[in-house]
Amino acid sequence: MSSSVISPLGFTSEGNYSKIRQQISGLSEVKDSTLSVNPFFAGHVSTLKGSSALTKFEILCKRAAEIALDKIKLNPRRTLYVLSTTKGNIGLLNDSTNDSPRLALHATAKWLCEETGFQNSLVVSNACISGVLAMIVAKRFLDSEKYDHVVVVGADVLSEFVISGFESLHALSPELCKPFDAERNGINLGEAAAAIILSSKPRELGVTPTIKITGGGLSNDANHISGPSRTGMELGLAVRQALKEAQKTPTEIDFISAHGTATVFNDEMEAKAFHALGMENIPLNSLKGYFGHTLGAAGVVETVMSMHSLLNNEVLASMGFDSLGVSQPISVCKELIKRPLATCLKTASGFGGCNAAIILHKESN
Repeated sequence: MSSSVISPLGFTSEGNYSKIRQQISGLSEVKDSTLSVNPFFAGHVSTLKGSSALTKFEILCKRAAEIALDKIKLNPRRTLYVLSTTKGNIGLLNDSTNDSPRLALHATAKWLCEETGFQNSLVVSNACISGVLAMIVAKRFLDSEKYDHVVVVGADVLSEFVISGFESLHALSPELCKPFDAERNGINLGEAAAAIILSSKPRELGVTPTIKITGGGLSNDANHISGPSRTGMELGLAVRQALKEAQKTPTEIDFISAHGTATVFNDEMEAKAFHALGMENIPLNSLKGYFGHTLGAAGVVETVMSMHSLLNNEVLASMGFDSLGVSQPISVCKELIKRPLATCLKTASGFGGCNAAIILHKESN
């Protein structure tokens, strides 16, 4: 596995994982009038060096890819670059004189792809499932043998546009978020970038042991533009699709990396889905208490952390959780759990009712 994560917790995936296993959060109170007139809690990357000609989003994406690709040479014609984001270079809207073509997501992806040394780019932008969906798309391209390698980069940054949108929905928590907790009252946003190289020829990357995405599933609630399903049936459908493709049963899942936004409706919906699948006793965590909700980066960031969990045989604690606040019993981790691990379920849900799920499996040497 070759990967990277850039967040307030550090600029490598190993550094981020080390902080999280110690239950150190990257969230803090942000007082920045260019983002919001009101202070808010978020994951804010404040120290990042790069060309002044580039946006923060572009610097994050370039650096994440460079770290993941360090000392790795891939055939440009057999490699696909996938950019996962919800808002991309949205900060360019703040300057009415800026006519950069890279405000368009496809133009940003093409430019980043070429800057990274590749030729073929693709954008995946589907609300908050973008990161998980990008990996499903990558898997399908690899399975089709169209490419040998796919570099997935997920990124989003804090912006006035995004923050004001969530403020208008009254979705931001006035304190540190508490996924699945009885006292949860909203999300904390975050900014991050993560990159991961998926390959049908992992030996060319010199990576052992190998972690594979063995199954993926997608569904839609068709319920509401911003409110998730009230039953969880549709997320359950995506999970069942992923399990079927991976040829796994629910009882073969060692832990769940949930979406866990800390909103009243999302966490309730997920709990209902996992309970209906008979997965209520499987250890579960949300990493939003460490990174905040990083939108299009979330699925990639959290998958990289879940891969490290598999490699280290550890289930990470869910930051901010104290007592269960959903109607169905689920096994939210309050402390780090050490046990043999082989298989993980990663889920994501987002605006418009979209749901995605993937199965990660660690192969033995």
